[in-house]
Amino acid sequence: MLVIGVTGGIGTGKSTVAAMFKQLGATVIDADAIAHRVMEPKRLAWRAIVNTFGQEVLNDDETINRARLAATVFHDPARRKQLEEIVHPRILREIRQQIGRLRKQRKVHLVVLDVPLLVEAGMEEEVDALVVVTAPPEVQRQRLNTKHSWSEEEIDARIAAQWKLSAKVALADFVVNNADGVDATRTQVKQIWNQVLRLSKSSSTSRRSKS
Repeated sequence: MLVIGVTGGIGTGKSTVAAMFKQLGATVIDADAIAHRVMEPKRLAWRAIVNTFGQEVLNDDETINRARLAATVFHDPARRKQLEEIVHPRILREIRQQIGRLRKQRKVHLVVLDVPLLVEAGMEEEVDALVVVTAPPEVQRQRLNTKHSWSEEEIDARIAAQWKLSAKVALADFVVNNADGVDATRTQVKQIWNQVLRLSKSSSTSRRSKS
């Protein structure tokens, strides 16, 4: 079983690319969905977040108000680091558990990890191939403004919270330019899919086997 990590900058279209891999037959593990689960009320991460950031980050039903929490941490690197130290290890543990279960089933040949902060969390060694999704800064900003109606200041804070896209590209095995429309992106994903399927026949492609 081969594990592909899909990451990139905010607003570049990582989940769109992951969905395209799913359409081709990959099993997708969505880190954002896992984050929602680990932050459910009364779970350990939930308790740690409330203890660290206070009751003001909660909705009336005691779920975490993610927008309010984000507003608290994205303008303060120290607070953001606190949140990452609470959430990231739990997300990584769940991802590893899911991968382990899939390996035991021996029915899945290709798994895609849709992880926005894959590189920031030091997870690149967890994957056999790293796909980085890119888009020009103006396209990123337009998408973020359209989707979230964020101010320029908020967009700047979100982008600053991640590694520079060029640094991620430097680590990539494959790069998808998601700036020229769905068809162009799908063509690139299909090309990568075909290459990865060929590579998966050789265990020498595993990064872990190289170390």
